[in-house]
Amino acid sequence: MIAALRGGSGKTILSVGIIAALCRRGRTIAPFKKGPDYIDAGWLALAASRPCFNLDTFLVEESIIHQSFLSRTRPGDIAVIEGNRGLFDGIDLGGSTSTAELAKLLDAPVILCLDCTKTTRTMAAVVSGCCRFDADVRIEGVILNRVAGRRHESILTRTIEHHCGVPVLGAVPKLSRQDFPERHMGLVPTAEHRWAVESVAAAADVAERHVDLDRMCDIAGSRASLNGIGGTAVKSSARARVTVGVIRDSAFQFYYPDNFSALEAAGARLEFISPLETDSLPDVDALYIGGGFPETHAEQLADNRNFRRALKSRVEDGLPVYAECGGLMYLGEALVLGDSRYPMVGALPVVFGFSRRPQGHGYTVVDVDGENPYYPVGTGLRGHEFHYSRVLEWHGEDRQLAFRMKRGAGVMNGRDGVCHKNVLATYTHIHALGTSAWAGSLVARAADYQAIKK
Repeated sequence: MIAALRGGSGKTILSVGIIAALCRRGRTIAPFKKGPDYIDAGWLALAASRPCFNLDTFLVEESIIHQSFLSRTRPGDIAVIEGNRGLFDGIDLGGSTSTAELAKLLDAPVILCLDCTKTTRTMAAVVSGCCRFDADVRIEGVILNRVAGRRHESILTRTIEHHCGVPVLGAVPKLSRQDFPERHMGLVPTAEHRWAVESVAAAADVAERHVDLDRMCDIAGSRASLNGIGGTAVKSSARARVTVGVIRDSAFQFYYPDNFSALEAAGARLEFISPLETDSLPDVDALYIGGGFPETHAEQLADNRNFRRALKSRVEDGLPVYAECGGLMYLGEALVLGDSRYPMVGALPVVFGFSRRPQGHGYTVVDVDGENPYYPVGTGLRGHEFHYSRVLEWHGEDRQLAFRMKRGAGVMNGRDGVCHKNVLATYTHIHALGTSAWAGSLVARAADYQAIKK
C-alpha cells in the first residue's frame, strides 16, 4: 500500500513510477486504487499494462473487497495499491473507510510517501505518531518526497530511522520540468493526452534512480497471509444474450472494470462506441454511458448531428440507457460554456452549465423513491459524485427525478436520477460489486427491448 499523510503529497506519481519501474524489471504488477477515483486508476493501469481495480469499503462490503482482491491477483504478482487522501482519513470517527482500514483488511504492508518540504526532524515525530496511532497498521517503510538536497535527505533519514525504527526506502528530489514533463497525474485523464506514455516512463526513471525497489519487493513478499491469494479473475459463465453498447472515448472514459465484468457475467456482450469517431449508432439492445468530460469535446459532440439524432430517436423508441455524470450531461438538451451553447442529444429536459468549483464531490447515499427502469422503489444505493457542471434550465417534472439524496448534491433540490422512458441518468456513480442488482437489471431491460425489436 502506497499511502501518504494527505492528498497532494505525490503518491500517484510515486505509485505509477514504482509500478512502471518494476514492470521494466520483468515483474508482473496487479494495480489497485483505494477509493472511487477513476483518473488515478487510469494512470496505474497504463503503468502496469493491465486493468486497475478499485477497492472501496464505503461502496462495497469488506468480504467482497477481499474476494475481489484475491481474484485479481495471480501467482507471482506484486499487488500495488495506491491509497487516497491521508492514511487514516475517513468519513467517521473510527476511520472505517480509510486507507489504513483497507491495509488492515488485506494485511498489506504500508509505505508512506512523505512530502518533506521545509521540514526535517519534525517528520520523525509525524511518522512516529502514525506508527503508534494504530499498531495494527504495518508501516514498513517511508519514501521521502520533494527533498531539497543531500543534507536535507541525510537529516531526515537519520532522524526517522533512529526515532521510528522505520527504514527510509528512497528520497525523491523536487522535480523540475526537465525531470518530469507533466506533473498532473491524479488530475488529468490519460486518454486526453498523448504524452501519457512518456510521463509514465519519466515516473519510472525517477523511481529507478531514487527508490530502493529491491527492498520494496522484499517487503511485498515478506508476508502473504491472505488465504487463497493467487486466485483467477472473475469470468462470465453466462452465455451472451444481448448486446450492450458502451460509449467510451476521451470524452466518456470513467468506467470501473468491475462494471464491465458484471454486465458480461449477467449475459451481455459489450460493444464499444464513440460519437467522436462515428456518426452512426449500432444496433445495440441497451446503452451504458459513463462519466467523463463532454465539455472538453462539446463542439465535436455537437457537430455530430447524425449520432445525436439517432440516439434520441432510439431513446424515444424505448432503448434502455443507463448514464452517469458525463453521460447525463450528453443526454441533456445543451451544454453552456461561457457565451457558447452546444446542443446535445436532447433526450432529457435539462441544460447544463459549469462552475469553477465542484458542485458535487464525495460519497453519495441515495434512496430510490420514484419509479424508474432499473431499481425497485425502496432500494438504497451508495455511490459517489464529482462534477463541476450544474443545472441551468430544467424543463421536466418532479416525478422524473427518481432518487432522494441522503448524502450528496445530486441534480437539484436534493434529487437525482433523471428518468425518461427507459433512460435513467444520474450524477451518482455506482460500483457493480456494491450494487449487485444493477447489471442484471440493465441486461433484463436489454432482453425486453431485443424481444420487442424482433
